[in-house]
Amino acid sequence: MTVPVSWEAEVDLVVIGGGVAGLTAARTASLRGLRVLILSKGGPTDTSTQYAQGGIAVVAPLGDSVDSHVRDTVEAGAGLCEVDAVRSIVEGGQAAVAALTDLGAVFDLGRDGQISRTREGGHSTRRIIHAGGDATGAEVQRALNAAGLPVLFGAAALRVVTGAEGVQGVIAVSDNGFGVVHTPAVLLATGGLGQLYALSTNPPGATGDGVALALWAGTAVADLEFVQFHPTVLYTPGGVGRRPLISEAVRGEGAILVDSHGNSVTAGHPRGDLAPRDVVSRAIAERMRALGTDHVFLDARAIEGFAQRFPTITASCLAAGIDPAAQLIPVAPAAHYQCGGVLTDTHGRTGVAGLYAAGEVARTGLHGANRLASNSLLEGLVVGERAGAAAAERVGVRARVEEISSWTVEFADRSVVQQAMTAHASVVRDGDGLARARRRIDGAMSAVSSLDSASADSPAAAQHLRRIEDAALTLTARALLGAAAARTESRGCHTRAESPGAVEDQRHSTVIRLRPEGTLELSTMPAECGSVPLGVR
Repeated sequence: MTVPVSWEAEVDLVVIGGGVAGLTAARTASLRGLRVLILSKGGPTDTSTQYAQGGIAVVAPLGDSVDSHVRDTVEAGAGLCEVDAVRSIVEGGQAAVAALTDLGAVFDLGRDGQISRTREGGHSTRRIIHAGGDATGAEVQRALNAAGLPVLFGAAALRVVTGAEGVQGVIAVSDNGFGVVHTPAVLLATGGLGQLYALSTNPPGATGDGVALALWAGTAVADLEFVQFHPTVLYTPGGVGRRPLISEAVRGEGAILVDSHGNSVTAGHPRGDLAPRDVVSRAIAERMRALGTDHVFLDARAIEGFAQRFPTITASCLAAGIDPAAQLIPVAPAAHYQCGGVLTDTHGRTGVAGLYAAGEVARTGLHGANRLASNSLLEGLVVGERAGAAAAERVGVRARVEEISSWTVEFADRSVVQQAMTAHASVVRDGDGLARARRRIDGAMSAVSSLDSASADSPAAAQHLRRIEDAALTLTARALLGAAAARTESRGCHTRAESPGAVEDQRHSTVIRLRPEGTLELSTMPAECGSVPLGVR
């Protein structure tokens, strides 16, 4: 069935997502003369970038080195980082920050007039630059938004259309109804998958769209089992949805984690409260289970000038009735960051010609089994710039979507997915629980025509957006559960209760593809394999 459309466009590059990676890529491509269109499901600040508190990890000019940053990243990545990719991205950090500063981003300065730096979990030195105390992401978002790039807000991509020569275009839905954008190049910069879980630091639009779009387009994803739970998210009884995080920088400035009896939560680990996030999240989960509580506490009362150093966190705490200068802050782990994602090289190229991915949605090899704190904005800036430049390789390729045909969408209700994933695929998992989650989701799935109304008007199009998001969540959840079930060891931020240690012969990446009949195919890829063999690009 051919579906009528209410709008069309033709550009050189479509960027799906309006955060740091997408906007950086779009700006780079625009400066090279490409016609660019950004599709953003929300508004100008409805991105994970906006909420990033910690900062940007970038090698400091004194007392630091690329080698040191690489070592810290690889250690946090628990044996699955691609060392060549880590070095490549770390080396690009200073130039990326300089470009952002030239664009107008303002970072906090120390008394010496130089950019001030702090230390976060897993880092061996103070190399994290920040803005507005704990509002680095907001400042990055502001500076990039101010570049005036062409963005269609309230628009969601439904499918990336491909042909013999790769990408041909994007089918989308907006306030104006169903539309098609003819383009030879598409960048997935959709952020994470936090809405798979009942509690997350991610915005409502983080529904795993990029992973699903990549699988539907015929390219691979990898390492989905490694979902990083931020160890210190503000806990409020009965709270659901996006929760404000308490930045790792708070611990970097001296705050300590304690349980309800006042005992240290991380005692015994060499880096204590500044251990990598997977270690801290696991320690908190184990302490909560042992005491039968649903949160622990962060004691930040000894930090002088807390409200000035962390104004955003202070506001969140005060809104919850907590004065962080005088009271303990209740915290618990919540879904925060997708370490795996669409399989790419360090220029964002995937296995489909003309399809790129950058930022949280991409698996470049930087994060391995556990992301090092504040490497996310770094990756978005560096790989976003490279992906925007790589898209120029497709200029001149003929790309046109000839018709839009309806396709089948399989989905489970979002609440079912979130309940199953929260109960059985959170900080600590086991084989039986993962199987129960998969059965629960499979049993709740329905199949319908994605565009069954065949209508181009706005109301009919809008009613499909939730269904498309639920389809993306469902496919992403099934892929994640498959990868988690296949990895029977504990590694990085994937912890199997029945196998607490890492197993050397499982030091590989889990790669997933979607077969034409709709089943998921899992394979493995050796760790530290250097440049990823992606095939045609």
